[in-house]
Amino acid sequence: MADPTPSRERDRPWVMRTYAGHSTPKESNALYRRNLAKGQTGLSVAFDLPTQTGYDPDHELARGEVGKVGVPIAHLGDMRALFDGIPLAEMNTSMTINATAMWLLALYQVVAEEQGADISKLAGTIQNDIIKEYLSRGTYVFPPGPSLRLITDTIAYTVNHMPRWNPINICSYHLQEAGATPVQEIAYSMCTAIAVLDAVFASGQVPEERKGDVVGRISFFVNAGVRFISEMCKMRAFVRLWDEITRERYGIADPKQRRFRYGVQVNSLGLTEAQPENNVARIILEMLAVTLSKDARARAIQLPAWNEALGLPRPWDQQWSLRMQQVLAYESDLLEYDDIFTGSVVIEREVTALVEAARAEIDRVQAMGGAVAAVENGYMKSQLVAAHAERRRRIETGEDIVVGVNKFTETEPSPLTADLDTAIQTVDPAVEAAAIESVRAWRASRDAARVEAALERLRHDAKTDANLMAATLECVRAGVTTGEWAGVLREIFGEYRAPTGVSATVTSGVGEEITAVREAVRRTGEELGGRLRLLIGKPGLDGHSNGAEQVAVRARDVGFEVVYQGIRLTPAQIVAAAVAEDVHCVGLSILSGSHLELVPEVVRGLREAGLADVPVVVGGIIPDADAKALREAGVTAVYTPKDYGLTRVMAEIVDEIRKAHGLEPLRR
Repeated sequence: MADPTPSRERDRPWVMRTYAGHSTPKESNALYRRNLAKGQTGLSVAFDLPTQTGYDPDHELARGEVGKVGVPIAHLGDMRALFDGIPLAEMNTSMTINATAMWLLALYQVVAEEQGADISKLAGTIQNDIIKEYLSRGTYVFPPGPSLRLITDTIAYTVNHMPRWNPINICSYHLQEAGATPVQEIAYSMCTAIAVLDAVFASGQVPEERKGDVVGRISFFVNAGVRFISEMCKMRAFVRLWDEITRERYGIADPKQRRFRYGVQVNSLGLTEAQPENNVARIILEMLAVTLSKDARARAIQLPAWNEALGLPRPWDQQWSLRMQQVLAYESDLLEYDDIFTGSVVIEREVTALVEAARAEIDRVQAMGGAVAAVENGYMKSQLVAAHAERRRRIETGEDIVVGVNKFTETEPSPLTADLDTAIQTVDPAVEAAAIESVRAWRASRDAARVEAALERLRHDAKTDANLMAATLECVRAGVTTGEWAGVLREIFGEYRAPTGVSATVTSGVGEEITAVREAVRRTGEELGGRLRLLIGKPGLDGHSNGAEQVAVRARDVGFEVVYQGIRLTPAQIVAAAVAEDVHCVGLSILSGSHLELVPEVVRGLREAGLADVPVVVGGIIPDADAKALREAGVTAVYTPKDYGLTRVMAEIVDEIRKAHGLEPLRR
C-alpha cells in the first residue's frame, strides 16, 4: 500500500496582504512598515475617495471624505511619503484604483525611479476595471468610451515598459457585494475581459505576436462568500472558462498565458454588525473556498477584519486577519497535497452547471454589443439590483439563515464590543485641514509654467489617439495634482452618471407586513393631499450605492414615489432636489464615514429652505456615538447594517412623516 503521508514540500504560500491606508501618507507608511514586519508579503493600498474620483482635498465634493476610506494622494510628494523607506523594487504592490489608475501608476513609477528601481522589474497590480465601477462601486468619472481608452493605453504601456506589472485586475468582488449570483459574477467578469482585450487589440498598440503577453498579464480580483461549495466551484468554473475564451476567441496557444490568475478579498457583504465575533468563522470559511482547491487557488489573499461592519478596523484587527492566513499556510498541511477535489462527481457536476449558465449569460451580453453596451442600457445594473433584492427577501423571510441576525439572536455580552468607541479606528478631523493646507502649499511651490505646459500636452494628446501615459508621466514630474490631471480629462471626455438599475427592478412584494405598510403609505398620502414622496440621496463621494438602491426598491414596493438621482451629490444639490420635488422625507445613505460632516449640512439646508417639517433619516456604517450626534443635529432616525428588515424601516419612515405633520400614529 502506498504511504498516505504527504510530502513535506510545500507550495509557495500566496501573497498575503491586508487592504490598508488611511489618514495621511505618513501614517499609512508607518502602518505598511508594521504590517511588513509582521510577515505580510505584499502591499495593498487603499486610496481615499477624492483620490479615486480625481479631486484634490480642497474640492467641494472632497469635504468629509479626505483620508476616510484610504490614503489621500494629491501629488508626487504624497506618493513619496507613502512609500518612504519601502524599496519598491522588492515589493509586490496592489493598488485599488480605477478611474485614476493611469495617474496613480505614473506616480508609483516616478517614485520607484527616484529610488533607483528598474521599472521593467516592478511587480504589482492596479485594479483599473471601470466596468464594475459603473455597476457597483461608483468611483467612475468619465463615460465608458474614454474610460476604456485610458485602460487600453495603460495596458499597452505596461506590456511594453513594465512587463511584470498586472495592468488590470478585473474585479468581480464588488459585483457580489452588489448582489451578483455566482453565474453573474463569472459572466460579467468575462464580459469585461472581452471588452478590454477587444479594445486593446483593436487599438493597434500591441503587435500580433505579443497578444499572449497581454492576455498573460490580465488578472482578476474575486469575491468568496460563505457558501463554501458554491464559491469553490465558482473558482474552478472561472479557471475553465478563462482557458476556453483565451484559447478559442484570442488564439492563445501557451497554457501559461491562459492561466486564470486571481487574488481574492473574501466577502464583506455577509459580515454582520450583530454578534460580529461570528465574522471570524465566516472569514475562515471564505478563505478556505479559495485555497483548498490547488487547481483553482488564489495567488493573493486579503481578508477583511471581523469588525468592518462596525467601522474602520484598527491595526490589531488587521493583524488578526493576517494571522489567519499564516496559520493556514504555515501550520496546516493545506499546501502539501495535490487538488483534493479532483474526481469528485459532486464538484464536477456543480462546476459544469456554472460554466454552462455563465456561457449563456455571456452570450446574452455579447448579443447586446458587449459589456459597455450592457452598462449604458442599464441591463447589467438592473440584473444586479434585482439579484440583491432577492437576496434581501430571502434573509427577511428567513429562507436564508444568518446566524445572530435572523436566527440565534440571543447573545452573551461580547468583550470585543464592550467599548465600541475603541473597537474601531477613527480619523482625526484635523487630517482634512492638514491635507488642504498641504496641497495648497504644494501648488504654491511649483514651477507654474512647467505645470501649465504639462497640462496643455495632456489636453492636446487627449484629443488625439496618442497613448496618454507619456503626457501623464510628464504631469507627475511637473508637480501636477490629482484634481488638475483629472480636471483636464473631464474637460475633454466629460463626466458620466451611470444608470441606477432601480426603475427596471421588479420584486415580489407580498405578505401581511408589506401589505400593511402599503396601506399606511396610501392613507398618509391621502391625508396629506397626494402620494408620499421619498428622496434618497447619497451626499459626498461614497459610491457604494447597493444599500440606497435596495431602500429605493422597497420604498417603491410599498407605494412611495421615489426620487433617487444616484451617487455623488453635494448637500446643496440634495436640498435643491427636496425643494423641487416637494418631498415628505429625505433618506441619506453614507458608508464612507463622512456622515458627521455632510448630514448636518443637509439638515441645516432643509431648515433654511423652509422644509423643517421634512424628516431626515440616515443609513450607513455609523457607530453609536455618531448616531447620537446625528440625532442631536436633527436626524430623526439612524439605520445601520443590523436593520436588515427594510419593510419595518419603511413603516418607521411613515411614522416619522406623520409625526412631522402632526398626524396621529397609525395602529398596526
